[in-house]
This record gives sequence, C-alpha cells and structure tokens, in this order.
Amino acid sequence: MLKFTTFPPATHILFRQSMAIPAVPKRKPPKRRSETFIGKFYKNPKTPFAFALLLADAVLTALIIVYVPYTKIDWDAYMSQVDGFIEGERDYSNLKGDTGPLVYPAGFLYVYSAIQYVTGGQVYPAQILFGFLYIVNLGIMLFVYVKTDVVPWWGLTLLCLSKRLHSIFVLRLFNDCFAMTLLHASLVPLLYQKWHLGLIIFSAAVSVKMNVLLFAPSLFLLMLKGMNIKGVISALTGAALVQIVLGLPFLWSYPIAYLSNAFNLGRVFIHFWSVNFKFVPEPIFVSKEFALILLFAHLGLLMIFAHYRWCKHEGGLVSFLRSRFLVTTLDKSLSGLKLLKKEHIVTTMFTGNFIGIVCARSLHYQFYTWYICSLPYLLWRTPFPTIVRLVLFAGVEVCWNVFPSTVYSSITLLCLHVLILWGLWRAPPQYPYQSHGKKPK
Repeated sequence: MLKFTTFPPATHILFRQSMAIPAVPKRKPPKRRSETFIGKFYKNPKTPFAFALLLADAVLTALIIVYVPYTKIDWDAYMSQVDGFIEGERDYSNLKGDTGPLVYPAGFLYVYSAIQYVTGGQVYPAQILFGFLYIVNLGIMLFVYVKTDVVPWWGLTLLCLSKRLHSIFVLRLFNDCFAMTLLHASLVPLLYQKWHLGLIIFSAAVSVKMNVLLFAPSLFLLMLKGMNIKGVISALTGAALVQIVLGLPFLWSYPIAYLSNAFNLGRVFIHFWSVNFKFVPEPIFVSKEFALILLFAHLGLLMIFAHYRWCKHEGGLVSFLRSRFLVTTLDKSLSGLKLLKKEHIVTTMFTGNFIGIVCARSLHYQFYTWYICSLPYLLWRTPFPTIVRLVLFAGVEVCWNVFPSTVYSSITLLCLHVLILWGLWRAPPQYPYQSHGKKPK
C-alpha cells in the first residue's frame, strides 16, 4: 500500500515559492535622443547655451581678425624687449622698447618670447594666437558662471558682447590678456578648494602683470577660511617659489634692477590715456596726495566689506582673524574648517578686485580686461532689477568705447562704478559654507 508524505504547512509554502516562475520586469521604452536633449535643455539650459555662445563667438572673433584693421600700439615695444632678453641681456634697466623700459615681471618675457618663436614676430599669426586665447578665456569664464549659477542662462550672452574686449585681445595683443586668462584659470581649482594649485596659477598670472594683485586680499581671506595656518603658509610659499624661479636669471645677475622695475608700485600713468578720473586736473592727478587718498579709500573699503559682508557669519573680521590666529593646537584649527560655497569664493574674489578698480588712479583702455568678465556676475549679485543691471552694463561698455575719454565719460564711468559697488554693499551677505562635505586638506 502506497504511503504519501505530508509536509508541514510552512514547508509547503516554501516549496511552492521555489517552484514559482520569476516575473520578467517590463522594460521602459527608450527615450528618444531629441526628447532627452530638450529635457536637459529645459532643466539646465546653461551648459548647451554656453557651448553655443563659445562657437558663435569663435566665428565672430575670426571675422574680426580677418576684416577689422589691426592697430599697432605696444607690439613693437614688446618685441624689442623680448629681443634683448633672447640676446642675453639680464639687466632689466636695459630692456627697453618704444614705450620705455620694461616694467613687467619675468613671466611676461617668457610668454612673449614663446609668442615670437611661434609667430616669428609677425602680427597676423599673433592675432590668430590671441584669438584662441580669447576663446580659452571665454570658455573658462562660462565654466565659472555655469558652476556658480548666479547669472541666468540668457545673461551669459553679456560675456560675448563687449566690443572693447574683442579689440584688446585680437586687435591690440596686450599682455593683460594673458595675465587675466591665467587669473581666471586659477579660479577653477579654487572653486574645488585646490588652494595650492590655484595659488601657483595665480602667481603665474602675477608674473605676467602686477594688476592681478588686486585679487590678493580677497584670496588671502578665502585661504584663511578654507585652510589651517600651516596650509596657508605652504600655499604662499609655493606662490613665492614660482616668482623666484621665473625671476632667477635676473635676480642672480641684477637683483635691484629687476625688483625696482618689475615690481614698481609707484608708477604714475599719463593723464591723457586715463579712462577714469579724466575730470581731475592733471597736477592733482599726478600728485602723491591724490594717490594716498585713493590708497586709503581702497584699504578702507576692503576692510569694511571684509568685516560686514565677507566675514559677517563669522562675527566680523576681527573675530574671524582671532579664531584663526589665536589657536593653541592644530586640532582646534582644523576643527573649524568647512568647505566654502563656490558662489562665496567667486563673489569675494570679484568684489575685492572691483574695489581696486573703483579706487584705481588710472585705468588705461587695456585695463578693461581686469574686470569686464566679472561685471555680469557682480551685477547679478546686486539687488537691482534686471533692467537696471542691463543699463549699468551697457553704460560701462559705452564709457570704455569713448576715445579719447572725456570729462563727461570719466565722470559717468566713476558714477556707474560707485553705483555698482553700492549695490554690492546693499546685497544681503550669503552664508559662505556648504552644509555638508569633507574638510579641505
């Protein structure tokens, strides 16, 4: 007689589940490429729009090089100074051109020696090279603007609309173009808290032209926020080594001539070429008293913005510096570090430089490169309505395209600068730190 085994209820359920056929998951229909692109564009239109602007401006720059006549200003002087360097001259006081003795640090000589080697000293190939440099600079700035997400996507167009900026790059070939491109390149590692790399690139920019030091106070404050004191010292040491290495051939042979010419902070520019303060009588313009007034105004504005805006959330500048310098152990210094927001880094850097622009005794036409690329960002950091921001941008551009500058254009430019600075002051300070993230090394 056959006997049947009876399984317990729980075992029976497990057996039935093990014999069940697994369900096949339904596949979602693949998205069409056009739908994916359009969806991404509406979600974040800045990236594709930035690429489109880059391509369009590349075409525009090429057309300017081909059809707009070149104006020779400093090119011959640059080439004469480079010729002396290539021939073995190491005394800075003997490196001269049509515009006088060389007044830029050693990095300038290396850059323009390379340009002369590539172009043979000819203007047209150099224009093509500077055209590529312009596109590189624009690409860097578009990257910074997209990452910070302060300016609306259509506002990125303002970076491509400056007639004067195109002229400075491809029709004048000034060294300001290389200095500011390097400065803007240093912002990229700074956005990601790579302070040492950022300082090296920053120092390279200083070696091309000294105006980059207008960013130095803001950068130093950000370093104190983002690193401990040991890190700040090591980053500054790296930046100093860049200057020593680049200037070594001149420091070894004629150190006094190099330091006094390349790092001369007391230069007096010609009143006729000044775009700002043209309304100031020339005797006052060239006086030491006027220079000192502007210097004190510059330092005072930096201190006020640092205390009431950049360090507001740390209790003010004095409280912040005390917390950084009056620590007893390394662990305490590290414990207070947080990652900085990208917007705070860029806002502090651009605002500090703009304060220097407002207080500069003389702004020549090529000096427009010092802040035009940051102007849309700064305008969108003000509480002004959009129409006012656009009017201010257009007004600044018009003033810089008046040649030669007049009493009225220089007064208008100063008023526009002061109004923008007032808007930056009126803007509520944003919290500078990210809410999460690893501590910077």
